[in-house]
Amino acid sequence: MTFNRRQTLGLIGAAAASSLAAPAIAQNRKITVGALRFTSHSGSFIAVERGFFAEAGLDVELKFFQAAQPMAVAIASGDVDYAVTAISGGLVSLADKGAIKVIGGALSEEPGIDGQKILASDAAFQAGLTAPGMLDGKSFGMTTAGSSFHYMGSKIAAAEGASMSFKPLQKVGAIIGALKSGQIDAWSIVPHIAKPLAGSGAVHIIGNVSDYLPRYQVTTVFTSAGNAADERQQTTDFLAGFGKGVSAYNSTMIDKAGGDDGVAEMVDLIHKYVYTDRPREKAAPSIINGTMRLNEGASLNVASVQDQLSWFQSEGLIDADITIDTLVDPSYVDTFEA
Repeated sequence: MTFNRRQTLGLIGAAAASSLAAPAIAQNRKITVGALRFTSHSGSFIAVERGFFAEAGLDVELKFFQAAQPMAVAIASGDVDYAVTAISGGLVSLADKGAIKVIGGALSEEPGIDGQKILASDAAFQAGLTAPGMLDGKSFGMTTAGSSFHYMGSKIAAAEGASMSFKPLQKVGAIIGALKSGQIDAWSIVPHIAKPLAGSGAVHIIGNVSDYLPRYQVTTVFTSAGNAADERQQTTDFLAGFGKGVSAYNSTMIDKAGGDDGVAEMVDLIHKYVYTDRPREKAAPSIINGTMRLNEGASLNVASVQDQLSWFQSEGLIDADITIDTLVDPSYVDTFEA
């Protein structure tokens, strides 16, 4: 059978219209998203549970980690497609090798929103460590050198004119154990972990990170350099689904758009991923205490990212010639300086 030009163009147009009308879920692209079991990663959890990733044509599997550095390695190796984590020296070094790119922001310190806390062990507190100005000569926990904990502790110490020793303990759980037992004197962490620890009496809150880093870009969204450069539609779709999850979280948990019932429903959802070893009634206060506003539209505070890069360089943790362009692809989200 042959077709004239008008019939052929008509068939092409019909096929195109059919393709455009097909639901996005029909694409069903399988991707793996890295996360930590922190309330601050709720954008990903909500996007999975409420179908926002599915609406974007993505079949998402969440893969959980216990620290930032292994997640960065997993992105570089292709075991994970997208992830949310803090900027670390290891992540920057992988970017310098052309392996990864930061494509957005996730969690930021924000004035007026309860943020990360500075903690002291009970032993150190009883010995006089009752405020950040008393950190001189004390030990501070971190996962690895060049981690966000290392950065925060160093910036706090510098502001206070304190000299501290940093103890690498690899995992958040190990840091918590060391702090509770008095093996380390101090640490800083998100409120959903800090407040329950303080409530136990084994740890004390002695300050706020926001007093030292008021607009700190705590975590970022990142992917492989290959995905950033060559999978633009997939990456855009991922950010769209993630962004809807973030908006739902902020609206419900901070703006209280759904009232108490909305908060309760959101806590139920988050509890599937955070504090899963606790009954819901015991997990709920910690999840609510951990509420910090996430970056709408995954917008990125590039001034904070630059400050982190400069600190890594001052510590000799990354090469001095690395620039923010090495680390960040700014083409996907709104960037700002604050």
